[in-house]
Amino acid sequence: MEKTPHIEVNREGLIAETILLPGDPLRAKFIAETFLENPVRFNAVRNAFGYTGIYKSKKVSVMGTGMGIPSIGIYSYELIHTYGVKNLIRIGSCGSFQADINLYDIIIGMSASTNSNFASQYGLPGTFAPTASWKLLKKAVDIASEKGYPVNIGNILSSDIFYDDNPDVWKKWAKMGVLGVEMEAAALYMNAARAGVNALCILTVSDSLVTHEVTTSEERQTAFTKMMEIALEIA
Repeated sequence: MEKTPHIEVNREGLIAETILLPGDPLRAKFIAETFLENPVRFNAVRNAFGYTGIYKSKKVSVMGTGMGIPSIGIYSYELIHTYGVKNLIRIGSCGSFQADINLYDIIIGMSASTNSNFASQYGLPGTFAPTASWKLLKKAVDIASEKGYPVNIGNILSSDIFYDDNPDVWKKWAKMGVLGVEMEAAALYMNAARAGVNALCILTVSDSLVTHEVTTSEERQTAFTKMMEIALEIA
């Protein structure tokens, strides 16, 4: 079985065509142990735990990607090009930019603005707009509606900077209607677009830049189950 520098799978076909991608590897472990039947761990390199199991008779994988665009850029590229993954669903936490989006609310990233230079590699004669797969986006919205889970759909910011030297710079993005900030989706969307596969980012609000409310690390790891259920149902 072919291995990459960051993923070591010892059996052909162990990674499913649909994979959930939380940033936190322990969230991947929680999802596997809570939602999947007979989960098998396929990766532990750098403790980026990856598992494959069965959810409602369908094979599904889940793997932690770490923090930031470079990290998810590596993992998503290898999953797509070495292991044949076709549907990549990021499930993560985010900070809210809007007063009416509160802790634990769900945001689905229809598009992902960014301050990253990731798109420069493509040599495009303009500015690329990283966008979710309509196929996955529609499924997620339909599933959320069926379950009665309210969702906020729109533009998010994938930032390279967590501790910005200008603590109020987020307000400029908020004025443009950006719903919240995370650190990975733009690279995922670009890798998927370049490869012709599907990607989506579903987020749960872990903190608010408006009210300064925050959740705990334990809550971020285990309590964001609604977005997990939406992502799993997509599979």
